Amino acid sequence: MKALITGASSGIGRDMARELAAQGHSLILVARRRERLEELAGELSVPTRIIVCDLAEEAECRRLYAETREDGVDILINNAGFGLLGPFSETDLSRELKMIRTNIDAVHILTKLFLQDFRKKNAGYILNVASSAAFLPGPLLSSYYATKAYVLRLTQAVAKELSSEGSRVYIGALCPGPVRTEFDAVADVRASLAGMESRDVARIAVRGMFRRKEVITPGFGIKMGRIAAKLLPDRLLVAFAYRTQKKKLG
Repeated sequence: MKALITGASSGIGRDMARELAAQGHSLILVARRRERLEELAGELSVPTRIIVCDLAEEAECRRLYAETREDGVDILINNAGFGLLGPFSETDLSRELKMIRTNIDAVHILTKLFLQDFRKKNAGYILNVASSAAFLPGPLLSSYYATKAYVLRLTQAVAKELSSEGSRVYIGALCPGPVRTEFDAVADVRASLAGMESRDVARIAVRGMFRRKEVITPGFGIKMGRIAAKLLPDRLLVAFAYRTQKKKLG
C-alpha cells in the first residue's frame, strides 16, 4: 500500500513513516522543510516521494490532493499541526490563525477529498492526529485544545457515517499525551513535561490504525485520563488542565 503523511519531517510523522516503511509500504512525505524530507527519504528502503507544501494555505492543500490523487494513495495520515502556549488574550493572533488553518482546515480539506475517492473504491485508511487535549478544555493552550477537539469529533462523526453505510473505509483519531518532539519548541513551551518517545507512539498508532481502532490512546495514563474526562465535572477538568499547562510557562 501507499501512504501519504503530512508533517513528516519530524516527530510522530517521521516515525510513522519509518514504521510504515519497515512494513514495506511506499510513501509520500509532505512537509515544509525539504532538507528534512530528503534526509528521511534517504534512510528508507521503500519508494518515497517528497512534496514540499505549506498546509496552512487552502490552495496548497488542494494542490497536494491534485498532485497525488492519481498516485494510488491507500493511507492518508493527517499529522501536520502545532500549538501555541500562553493566555488567550496575549497570544499572537496571526500565529493562532495559522495554527487553526493547519490543525483544522488542512485536516478537513484532505480528509474530505481523499475520503470521496476512498468511498468510491470502498477501501482506504485515514488517520487524523488529534491529541489527549481533545478530551477537555485547555487554558493557556486554549486554541490548540479546541483545534484537536474539532479533529476528534469530526473523525468520530465520519466514522459513524461510514459504518452506517457498511463502508470498508477506515477513519480514526490518534490521541497521544505529551510526546518528545519539536512541539514544545514551536509552542513556546519553556518547561517541558515528561512524555512518550515519538517512535513508541508511532508504532502504537500504526498498529491501532490497521486494527481499525476509532480512537487510539497511547499509554496507560492517557487511557485513564480519557475515562476521567467522561466522569469528572468540567470545573475540575479545566482546573487540572490549567495547572498542567501553567507548569510549561516555567
